[in-house]
Amino acid sequence: MAKDHSFDVVSRADLNEVRNAVNMAQKEIATRYDFKKSASRITLEGDALVLLSDNEGKLRQVAEVLEEKLVRRKVPLKAVQYGKVEEALGGTVRQRAPIAQGIPEEKAKAMNKLLRQRFKRVKVQIQGDTVRVFSPSKDELQAAMGALRDEDWGIPVQFVNYR
Repeated sequence: MAKDHSFDVVSRADLNEVRNAVNMAQKEIATRYDFKKSASRITLEGDALVLLSDNEGKLRQVAEVLEEKLVRRKVPLKAVQYGKVEEALGGTVRQRAPIAQGIPEEKAKAMNKLLRQRFKRVKVQIQGDTVRVFSPSKDELQAAMGALRDEDWGIPVQFVNYR
């Protein structure tokens, strides 16, 4: 048996579920009466969503439809980070919303600092866009998970590879 137990802290959104939610939202937008003769649509370009509509009011409605579908597909809304609204061709407005994948370096450092302050026997390693946490005690690891869950990092946080 291993001397130290560990788990990884990651931030991922399932892109297949995001794609499914976008398709469902597109179908609803195509059938809703208030979107008739509207240029409203949602597309998934790589790791970013692009929302397009006639005006800002309709763009907010498109975003609400999308968020409803994302919640149903169990995609965390913190993963979608809306950008600013821009003018587009034909008198329409566009908004890009990148989907967060991975933990940014500054948030990983903040997680490291938090865990080192609260738990003396916990070791933390930043490995690219994941954070690995080690400890000889499973109870300390559970407490570390709770401490990370209680903080608001602005991104969805999941725990994987618990050993």
